[in-house]
Amino acid sequence: MDKLFTGISAPSRIAVIIVVAVVAHFIVLIIRRIGGMLMTASQRSSFSKARTIVGLITSITVFMLYFSALGMVLREFGVSLTAYLASASIIGLAIGFGSQGLVQDVVTGLTMVFSDLFDVGDMVEISAQSGIVKTIGMRFTVLVNSFGAEVFIPNRTIGNVVNYPRGYVRCLADITLSGDEDLAKKMEEAIAELVISTNEQYPGILLTEPSIEGRMETSSGKVFLRVKFRIWPGRGAPIETNFKQELLARLRSIDQSYVDWMIAINYEVEKIEVPFRNAGVRKYVS
Repeated sequence: MDKLFTGISAPSRIAVIIVVAVVAHFIVLIIRRIGGMLMTASQRSSFSKARTIVGLITSITVFMLYFSALGMVLREFGVSLTAYLASASIIGLAIGFGSQGLVQDVVTGLTMVFSDLFDVGDMVEISAQSGIVKTIGMRFTVLVNSFGAEVFIPNRTIGNVVNYPRGYVRCLADITLSGDEDLAKKMEEAIAELVISTNEQYPGILLTEPSIEGRMETSSGKVFLRVKFRIWPGRGAPIETNFKQELLARLRSIDQSYVDWMIAINYEVEKIEVPFRNAGVRKYVS
């Protein structure tokens, strides 16, 4: 390096060092930008973790460029590189103690990237916040909640992570039908009307339209109709209260003997195939 600067004045050498650092910085940024542009929209979510790592490497590279350039400039003013590195180590140690939260964010962010806890597009619950993962950064993980708002969660505060593999929570309404076929058909019509009304009334809690799974029958002969709601985590209260109460009123108008326990609301994150568990319930064929 000294041979390259032979015959060049000190101000010129400083100018060359600064120009080289700035040009190198822009080259790194251009390479990063071109790499991002080459990814299609469908690839962006699958390569989100790679982009996070590339971003970290880019930041470290840029820092090293300017750190080295500053050392070379100071050397032109008579400051030895040994003294510069020693001073930088002491300052870095002091900054490290003063910014422990930032260090924890970065370390936790890297841990999440390499441990594959979740990815962009996953439905998760972190620090009592539920939403779809938008970005996984070195300092913050960003979720989009059911209101469409972005929630920034510092990585260091992330403890337990609940990952919903289907992207939603299943809220199942099992509605017992009358043994009288005519009454049962009237009940089915009333249920279908209310399901459509609920979809229109509570779009904020539903991720997709609810579906009526059809009649099912237990081994004891009880026939019920299953309605499946795919909802945001923690947003099932309207189903448990408003939907159930209105449905109970409608079914009682059809059959006065209808009682509260005949409508059961339960939740299922992911269907687990357990042979002995499902042995007593079968699809009903009329």
